[in-house]
Amino acid sequence: MKPNKILIVDDEPINISLLEDILKEENYDIRSAASGEDALNILPGFEPDLILLDILMSGMDGYEVCKRIRANEQFRLIKIIMVSAMAMLKERLKGYDVGADDYITKPFKKEELLAKIRVVMRLKETEAANEKYRSNLEAIFRSVKDGILTVDGDKRIIEANDATSVICGISKNEIIGCQFGTAFTHCSKGCETVLEETLHTQNVVQEYRVECQHPQKHRQVVVLSSSPLKDQNSKVIGAVLVIRDTTKIHDLERELIEQNRFHNIIGKSSTMQKIYRLLENLSGTNTTILINGESGTGKELVAKALHYGSDRAQKPLIKVNCSALSENLLESELFGHVKGAFTGAIRSRIGRFQAADGGTIFLDEIGDVSPLIQLKLLRVLQEKEFERVGDTTTQKVNVRVLTATNKDLKEKVRLGEFREDLFYRLKVVEINIPPLRDRLEDVPLLFSHFCKQFNKIFNKEIDGMSDEVLRIMMEYHWPGNVRELQHAIEHAFVLCKDRTIAVEHLPPELKMIISTQIYAPKKKFLSATDEAQAFLEALNKTGWNKAKAARMMGVSRPTLYKKMREYKLEKPSNIHLT
Repeated sequence: MKPNKILIVDDEPINISLLEDILKEENYDIRSAASGEDALNILPGFEPDLILLDILMSGMDGYEVCKRIRANEQFRLIKIIMVSAMAMLKERLKGYDVGADDYITKPFKKEELLAKIRVVMRLKETEAANEKYRSNLEAIFRSVKDGILTVDGDKRIIEANDATSVICGISKNEIIGCQFGTAFTHCSKGCETVLEETLHTQNVVQEYRVECQHPQKHRQVVVLSSSPLKDQNSKVIGAVLVIRDTTKIHDLERELIEQNRFHNIIGKSSTMQKIYRLLENLSGTNTTILINGESGTGKELVAKALHYGSDRAQKPLIKVNCSALSENLLESELFGHVKGAFTGAIRSRIGRFQAADGGTIFLDEIGDVSPLIQLKLLRVLQEKEFERVGDTTTQKVNVRVLTATNKDLKEKVRLGEFREDLFYRLKVVEINIPPLRDRLEDVPLLFSHFCKQFNKIFNKEIDGMSDEVLRIMMEYHWPGNVRELQHAIEHAFVLCKDRTIAVEHLPPELKMIISTQIYAPKKKFLSATDEAQAFLEALNKTGWNKAKAARMMGVSRPTLYKKMREYKLEKPSNIHLT
């Protein structure tokens, strides 16, 4: 560390010599001047930390020297201790008036002088640190792109940076000293509301988004934050307002949301973008549509998007799960019945087709309906008419039919299990929803979507997942698709007490991937022998538990049974079959 520099100014050589002897013992860097004029000439090249300045000198006295030093901005941080044989109060006061920091009277003791010098030097160090801090703050204040504005307790504007002028479309020089309400007359008053909240409650307001009016812009979205402005005694004396222009970000977010979701269908993958475009193209039609997809892929969401995107949106959307009812109950459910049509029919009832008149009917699991129901559906599609169970009166209906299945209807047609004429009536347009394993790039987006839902439900603030959890989610086969992902995230929310979901919060079937999913679900085996060996290893590793083995291999249980038959895989006699 460099020694502090001291300049001695005195027209008596003996005084200079005495002071030099004292100060050199303390390792100060010493210079001396025999007159006020010499001192002013030395300053630019030496720039001392402290000046010991004698008052009574021939020519320019100490008061004048001090006054000139203080008039120069370059030397304003130099400390000055005046030295004089005069002990009168008025001399001291005059010295303080012209800018001296302290005063010492001749004759003085060495210890007294050194003590005063140490105190003044510490004060200078503190002031220098504060000056540096203030300069840094000013640089930040001037350079940040956020508008920063301070007000006093009466909402009078104390200071504003250049960014405030740019964001708010008003000159900062015109508003400083004005009441906030009168300075910002053109805006939506959102800024004033935030300031008033802080001044009234003395609390911080964070991330308050408003759409405000701007004199030169058609539309502007800003995010406001405010904090109490406190003095050194922690007394609130005003508030600081930070204004961030997020118009571009807001517009990009809105555009991204529109691209990545369509009627709550979430996805940014290329396959989902194709589905969005297809849904948009179908929005103005009444075409019959067949929606194909595995369980949990979101077939009902697609049906809703088709209905609410059509001119039937103000009419009913009626949903029927065709696999949940027997043939007789499904016939009554779809077409209605009259009183006495069958045992228990104590009153007449309209069916789902009639309830959907003018709107849309969505028939889920259409591949499970019986030949009789298939025939009746074909008539409705062709003739737009039907009879209720037990009735001979024909009912006319104007309804759009949407159907969905997780079965291969083309294969069922080939096997004679589904009417070919009905199949082609249903699939005028076909929408194939990809399984989640084929669009894994959508997993983070879906995670974010479900996080927002469950944060509201569970009143939590979970906002992320660990890298290991992301890896597991990106490697897992997701046989239950988006529905399984939703349930997995809900399971994690129940267990997670932090802000980040970790592996221990996941359901067992996902955690099992760490140690057991050694076979990639999309792996293409080189030969049937390799595939048979892989299935056998999975069965052995899971103790021949079919559900676990299927998950490990990334296939459904029916597929596992098919492979077991195909490769004649049999359990060892010492293992209990499950």
